Amino acid sequence: MRRYDTLFIGGDWVAPAGTGTIEVISPHTEEIVGRVPDGTPADMDRAVAAARRAFDHGPWPRMTMAERAAAVGGLAEIYASRQAEMAELITLEMGSPITFSHLAQVPQPLAMLRYYAELGATFPVEEERPGTFGPVTVRREPVGVVAAVVPWNVPQFTIMVKLAPALVAGCTVVVKPAPETPLDAYLLAEVVREAGLPDGVVNIVAAGRETGEHLISHPDVDKVAFTGSTAAGRRIASICGESLKRCTLELGGKSAAIILDDCDLSSAMGFLSLATLMNNGQACVAQSRVLAPRERYDEVVDAVAAMVAGMPVGDPADPATGIGPLVAERQRERVEGYIRIGLKEGAKPVVGGLERPRDRGWYVAPTVFAGATNEMRIAREEIFGPVLTVIPYEDEADAVRIADDSDYGLAGTVWTADPGRGLDVARRVRAGAYGVNLFMIETNVPFGGFKSSGIGRELGPEGLSAYLEPKSIARLG
Repeated sequence: MRRYDTLFIGGDWVAPAGTGTIEVISPHTEEIVGRVPDGTPADMDRAVAAARRAFDHGPWPRMTMAERAAAVGGLAEIYASRQAEMAELITLEMGSPITFSHLAQVPQPLAMLRYYAELGATFPVEEERPGTFGPVTVRREPVGVVAAVVPWNVPQFTIMVKLAPALVAGCTVVVKPAPETPLDAYLLAEVVREAGLPDGVVNIVAAGRETGEHLISHPDVDKVAFTGSTAAGRRIASICGESLKRCTLELGGKSAAIILDDCDLSSAMGFLSLATLMNNGQACVAQSRVLAPRERYDEVVDAVAAMVAGMPVGDPADPATGIGPLVAERQRERVEGYIRIGLKEGAKPVVGGLERPRDRGWYVAPTVFAGATNEMRIAREEIFGPVLTVIPYEDEADAVRIADDSDYGLAGTVWTADPGRGLDVARRVRAGAYGVNLFMIETNVPFGGFKSSGIGRELGPEGLSAYLEPKSIARLG
């Protein structure tokens, strides 16, 4: 078992102000696998003060962006040497299948570090524009102290999508990992310390919701970067709005995978399984609504059912596992509650249901509902588990209408034998991240959602700009 009794604040390991602890429980064995201090508001005050000093008086914001980018590149190389350990920790903490941890949970954060290190080496911090009486210098300066508040489902991804661009921009950061997944954040703190970043540039304090809200509302925090539920995002937006604090919110989704009438189902199922059930269905971008042409509806239902039934459920540390446990007992109860709702609404489970696949661990049976409509709660609300709903549509326009008939607009895919036709459909759906015959999150392009899926964008140059304040300097002559 991993035990920590300190917090990472001001570049050092410091004793917590309180005596509370967070127990990390394996969702596979239901046994305690780690213990860390439960951060208090006083701990957050110390972390913010350290970040404030580092920003106001330290060298980091005063270095050139190219110098900071080089330091982030060095951090990336140390991070790369700990990839296997990081992947195993995430699987241990929250049940992500080890193959997915090695495929995405860790390689994507590493790719972000390397991307922003490369981008920062050439990013234009200043440019000259003509003015009425003389030239104007447009300058981009770091926004200041950033609070990065992240969830448990892809913990390193959601930390690094904030931390990497914030560091290159010249910001200082306080990271609050979710209480379910603090262990990977402690490993990240070790990497940061080994990289030799200036004291206070990165601070990491694991804590619960109340302490997280204290961080978000702290007057010395200049920007909040949050990934999590839409309900929590609304609360954070209201707090930030009261003080006009900058915020980036990456929130929920209820995305649709549109199967067009010309789709080769046998070739699509491999990529579709990743788009719909990645990370045990615990992904904001998961396309949990599968839209099928009515004339091929039964065929699509059978293909999706066979795909899900063919994904082995079991120990997430086993490379053969396709679906692991959910992160916590409460999450299992939530997902099983939605399966009951689907049954009550009249949808038919063609795979799965309420019978649990294992006696121990927080497992639910991967479930596919047929006979569903887009008005059902299982088609409208984010379930965050391995539950898919197959919905029929009449024609292409109807498919786009159903895809857009949602409070969310985060992601989606279209599956077709004609990529040009797929691109046309993708242009018509109101979602921030879309794929034709696959789903990928790329480091060099913006990621974020429409409607209730959030505010702002992460990744790409847009993700770096989110941590920079434009400033205009006009001069005469």
